[in-house]
Amino acid sequence: MLILLPPSEGKAAPRRGKPLDLGALSSPGLTAARARVLDALVALCATDPELAARTLDVPKSQVELVDLNARAASSPTARADAVYTGVLYDALGLATLTPAAKRRATSRVAVTSSLFGLLRPGDRIPAYRLSGDAALPGLGPVAGVWRDALGPAVTGALGSGLLVDLRSGMYAAFWRPPADLARRVATVRVLHEVDGRRQVVSHFNKATKGRIVRALLEDGRDPRTPAALATVLTDLGWTVEVGAPTAKGTQLDVVITEV
Repeated sequence: MLILLPPSEGKAAPRRGKPLDLGALSSPGLTAARARVLDALVALCATDPELAARTLDVPKSQVELVDLNARAASSPTARADAVYTGVLYDALGLATLTPAAKRRATSRVAVTSSLFGLLRPGDRIPAYRLSGDAALPGLGPVAGVWRDALGPAVTGALGSGLLVDLRSGMYAAFWRPPADLARRVATVRVLHEVDGRRQVVSHFNKATKGRIVRALLEDGRDPRTPAALATVLTDLGWTVEVGAPTAKGTQLDVVITEV
C-alpha cells in the first residue's frame, strides 16, 4: 500500500541540520527535475524579491518567506515529517506513532511536493514556500514539470500494492494514475453530515484524512483493493460508502458527523 499525501502550506523551518542534498533524497530519478525547480525558485527569490512575492502570492505580512526560498539550497534541513505541519499532519502525528507504525510509514507514506516531486517521511528538506499552482520564470508551471517526471517515481514506489490517494485537487494534477492502475487506486473523500446534509469542509477533510492514515499505520493491515480498504476503515470505526469503479479508480466516501 502507498498512501499519497499532499504537502502542507505551513512548514516548520529547521534551526539546525545539514544543507539540502538532492542526491540523498528518495526517488533519485527525480533529481534532475528537482534541481530545475530549485534553481528557478532560488534565482527568482534571490534576484527579485518583489517579483517573487507577487509570483508566489506571498502575503505582505510574510515576506520573510521569499528570503527562505532564496536560501533553500543552503538552509538547514530536517525530516520531511518534521517540516510539514498543519491540520492533516497534526492529526496524523507521525512523531507519536508506535515504533511498528513508524516503520510502516517509512515504506507506505509519500508526500507530493511542488519543489521535490515526491518525498518520503525521512527525506531531509528545508522549509520553503511554493504552491502547486505556481509558475516560475524560465520554468513555467511547476505542475507541468512534475507531470512529465513523476509517473515512474510513483509507480515504482507503489509496486504491486494499493494506491490510497489523499491528495488535494491541486496536487492530484501533478500525476494522474493511468487506467491500467485503476483497479488498485482508491481516492478518499470526507463528507461532513449535519441534519441530513453532506458537504466537504476543508478542516474536517484534512483532520479526518490525517486520522485515517494514523489508524491505518497503527492497524498494520495491507489492503490490496479499494473494497478491502473500505472494510479495514469500517472495522476501525468509520462510516464508508464505496463508489463504482471507474477508469480513474474507486472513490470511498467517509461520512462523519463530528471531527
